[in-house]
Amino acid sequence: MAEAQGRRVALVTGASYGIGGATAVGLAEDGFDVVVTDLKTDDLAETVSKIEAAGGRALPLALDVRSQESIEKVFAEAVAKMGPLYALVNNAGIPSPGKQVVDLTRADWDPLMAINLTGVFFMSREMGRQLIAAKREGVIVSLASTHGTVGFAGASAYGIAKAGVSHMTKMLAIEWAPHGIRVNAIAPGTTETRSRAPRLQDPKNRDRMLSRIPLGRFGTQEEMGAAIRYLISDNASYITGHTLLLDGGLTVG
Repeated sequence: MAEAQGRRVALVTGASYGIGGATAVGLAEDGFDVVVTDLKTDDLAETVSKIEAAGGRALPLALDVRSQESIEKVFAEAVAKMGPLYALVNNAGIPSPGKQVVDLTRADWDPLMAINLTGVFFMSREMGRQLIAAKREGVIVSLASTHGTVGFAGASAYGIAKAGVSHMTKMLAIEWAPHGIRVNAIAPGTTETRSRAPRLQDPKNRDRMLSRIPLGRFGTQEEMGAAIRYLISDNASYITGHTLLLDGGLTVG
């Protein structure tokens, strides 16, 4: 199936809900057709419905970013059914185990790095390979975090992975700039999403977290999605190698 006339194609990982879902729907509103991925395609039904309601084509695919075979299969199927990809959003990730360093185990560390850092790298590499081979311009936006910018006790492994995503963004941007490929990231602060809800519903924990944010509120998944959409858009055509902080002022002080 060829690329729809006048519509670019984006691939969003971890798109069943939260920032990934909001981004995928927003991109459809911006005129994109969207390949949406998660571990199980059944989890993508709501996002697919919203994309189609916004006027876009949607292709749900199962993806495990820990598997190179899965990555290559998704790219091949996406291009075959939707046409050449223009944008990749590396959103898939798992949360911090919430442990102090002395309590971290390899069982905590290995899957977090495999998904939050290594998966981002190999998804980006595959996107870069395809764009360069086809001599096409494109955009990659990855999810970093404020935890990768400043220190937080009990989130070391997560922060190290996200700091790696930010630096990876710079390295890929430099290497691929001659090919017209822009590479950026966003670094969200605490964001109100379904996965965060249990933690944020605890009044004591909520008040403690809010006290550190100058704007006095948490971010929304729509705000994070809007920033990703901006970095993908032609309005950001002179931006590459940048990690955009979206934290309500948390890291200002």
